[in-house]
Amino acid sequence: MNPSLSFVIPYTAESAPVASRFAHELAPRGAEVILAGDGPLTVPPMANVHVLPGLPGRGAAIRAALGRVTGEITVLQDADTAYALEACEALCRPIREDTADAVFGNRRFQGLAPELLADKALGRVTRFVTDVSLEDPLCGQRAFRTAALKSVSLTSDDDAVDAEIVVKLAAQLFRLAEVPVGVDTAPRRPLATQLARLRTLMRYATVQNDADNQHEGYTTLERMDGASNYNAWLGQRFREYLGRRVLEIGAGIGTITEKIEPGLELLIALEVDRFYVDRLKNKFRGKPHVRPYLSDVALADWEALKAERLDTIVLSNVLEHIPDDASAVRRFRQILPPGGRVVVLVPALPPLFGSIDEAVGHYRRYTMAGLREVLEGNGFEVEKLEWMNLVGIPGWFMNSRVMRRRSVPKLQLKVYDRIAPLLAKAESRVKLPVGMSLFAVARVSGGVE
Repeated sequence: MNPSLSFVIPYTAESAPVASRFAHELAPRGAEVILAGDGPLTVPPMANVHVLPGLPGRGAAIRAALGRVTGEITVLQDADTAYALEACEALCRPIREDTADAVFGNRRFQGLAPELLADKALGRVTRFVTDVSLEDPLCGQRAFRTAALKSVSLTSDDDAVDAEIVVKLAAQLFRLAEVPVGVDTAPRRPLATQLARLRTLMRYATVQNDADNQHEGYTTLERMDGASNYNAWLGQRFREYLGRRVLEIGAGIGTITEKIEPGLELLIALEVDRFYVDRLKNKFRGKPHVRPYLSDVALADWEALKAERLDTIVLSNVLEHIPDDASAVRRFRQILPPGGRVVVLVPALPPLFGSIDEAVGHYRRYTMAGLREVLEGNGFEVEKLEWMNLVGIPGWFMNSRVMRRRSVPKLQLKVYDRIAPLLAKAESRVKLPVGMSLFAVARVSGGVE
């Protein structure tokens, strides 16, 4: 095995014999082996084997071990004979090929086993909470790009850490994959382990966001990212009016970026918050035509951006975040060539302005006349201006104005997302009299310079 590979094996008094056996098997292969936990061990006296004793909790053991890891790839290996160490090569391959940042084993087992069925059921809950497509996200055999695993802040001391790892890797938009791994017997999972994982998943699904509530407004952005049908609808609307070289202002966590980047020659994703830029870099790693750019609109290097020969500027629910929106639109006019476009989606109807708008940093909601004025008064000719999303008005009003919530409830958003394709089809055929959003396309005019 490659010396840039590290194995972290958390253990208990019960699993210590298996952890010792794994250490004896792995040490001669040259990989770094770190055993962390609480229980009697017999390990080979080799420089690449490290023992961190006196750590009774699985989460505490993993955190301590990560502080000692030096390999570029880290394998988290349960001390359980159900898992074969030979599977680790397949787990590491997508990371070495730079197609994934974390790879989970997808267990294959002949027959029925209550323990495995319970894990699969919790896997379904995990997929609901994180919107990942992994079939078996709680497998006890996983490989990670070490830098990715170390970048997430783990807080669980107990077995809930397994669920927390998936939640937080997904939140930071790392590329997750899985490969089949055979298991001879069903891995042992005490009921307490499953309950700890379930409690953690429910906490992140309801009252705590996956940045541990340290970033105001992030919950709403993250939950909107999971509304795949709604986002596909928006992406389709934007793509109709894009050129080949696009600047997206306020890319956030890349929800719309992901929908519009296929087929583009260049997509510069400008974002003011490093918290989000780090996630954009994770999400679009391996796609050189997508370039995250950390900057405020007012402080961006507009001369350098003009040299990129951009033909389209996209703002999806961003213009309302800019204090001086007129000045920003004049900036856009200055860097676009004749015929260049801005494509804009903004929240509409000032009476809807409420607590969720405050949480995500909105300065305003627009009227149709107000959006037209800010575009046409600063160098653009409006080609299209129309309402979107009539059906969303009651839900936003109740959550943001009446109940004063700070984010959109996840379950409500999931239900709404189910009907989004029907809304898209209906709104493509009927001109709405009003909506909770406004969609505008404007072309550079010969006006303001």
